[in-house]
Amino acid sequence: MFNSFSEKVSGIFNRLRRSGVLREEDVDTALREIRIALLEADVSLDIARKFISEVKERAVGQNVLKSVSPGQMVIKIVYDYIVELLGKSEPINLDKSPYKIMLVGLQGAGKTTTAAKLANFFSKKNKRVLLASTDIYRPAAIDQLKILSNKVKNSLFLQDENDKNLSVEEIARNSLKNLKETNPNILIIDTAGRLQIDEVKMDELVELEKIIRPDEIILVSNIMTGQESFNVAKRFSEVLNIKGIILTQVDGDARGGVALSMRSVTNCPIRFLCVGEKLEDIEPFNAERIASRMLDMGDIVSLVEKAQENFSQEEALVDLKKMQSGIFTFDDLASQMERMSKMGGLKTIIKMLPQSKQIQDAMIAHGLSDKTIVRSLAIIKSMTKKEKINYKLLNGSRKKRIAKGSGTTIQEVNKLIKQYENALTLFKRIKKGGGFSKLFGMMR
Repeated sequence: MFNSFSEKVSGIFNRLRRSGVLREEDVDTALREIRIALLEADVSLDIARKFISEVKERAVGQNVLKSVSPGQMVIKIVYDYIVELLGKSEPINLDKSPYKIMLVGLQGAGKTTTAAKLANFFSKKNKRVLLASTDIYRPAAIDQLKILSNKVKNSLFLQDENDKNLSVEEIARNSLKNLKETNPNILIIDTAGRLQIDEVKMDELVELEKIIRPDEIILVSNIMTGQESFNVAKRFSEVLNIKGIILTQVDGDARGGVALSMRSVTNCPIRFLCVGEKLEDIEPFNAERIASRMLDMGDIVSLVEKAQENFSQEEALVDLKKMQSGIFTFDDLASQMERMSKMGGLKTIIKMLPQSKQIQDAMIAHGLSDKTIVRSLAIIKSMTKKEKINYKLLNGSRKKRIAKGSGTTIQEVNKLIKQYENALTLFKRIKKGGGFSKLFGMMR
């Protein structure tokens, strides 16, 4: 969501870095450009003005103009202020059981999917979750949550077709009754969305709050809504005791200024970001990591966490030993590609690396993408067991057979073989330089 902003800010900072001596005019010019980038990213005007004013004051106060590395110092000040603006990361405290969460927001914000994503997130922490829907207005809303809940381990969904004929209040009371009978750790209530601020349905939410007595009401907001989301958030905050925010469609092409402004508008912490369509695509909000992504500094911590979620240290050591010994087959290559896909694919991984824009440009220039991984996997799966172990068996007729079986071309097969050979050459160089031994020592 921050691609455009990151690209513009990176360009500004690159120019500052190249300046041997940083003059006050340089800072003023850079801040004006940052202000434009903020406004284009859907940051509200008041916050953009305050942002620039605060950053300039801190820059002057810390003698940036006389610093040995003034460009770096300005980046640090901007980073610190973005973290401050985004607000302290506040995870949900689940010490109380059962913990009742009520999701509210406009129609199309993604509340139902978010409810299932939250359930999946908590289930991985060994929490039993009861899901319920009070959305009797949207066709198949209850069925949608039921289908999604079946995909989540440790989740319960006890509603049926008859609940669609019940009132919102009756469904809420039934949920509390089920809560006592099933004794889950968490209750997540999905509520009906509305196309706009509807006072009748807002009154319905107020009544629901009285019945459920939730420990936390979370506003689900689609980042694609842009600055209109501020008005929506303000109105919900006036009527309900909103304690947190979840931003959805963060992986899209929306301008990410909503994340910067939301905390100031609502005075509520952002709890989670929904970064994709899969149930696993939800992550706890972390101001430091988001600030790093915005300034194209990468997010290595999140990348490591994703890796740990998808494969164990033992698996990594097995791969490392194979590389060290030189026994690295096409099956091993396919296994690594599949793990990359589980982590969200090349696109997701690269976004978490420093200077991701340059890496993305290089990938495009070399024709690398998530689609090429899919095609490479198809090529490998079309090989025989012997061919995967000994790639030198791959003569012209075998390549032709593999290309036909995988729906690719002989050129694509040759390109994958070349990439595999390059990897083997790299492993030999690392082994010769003692790199594997050092890496083994770090991982033990």
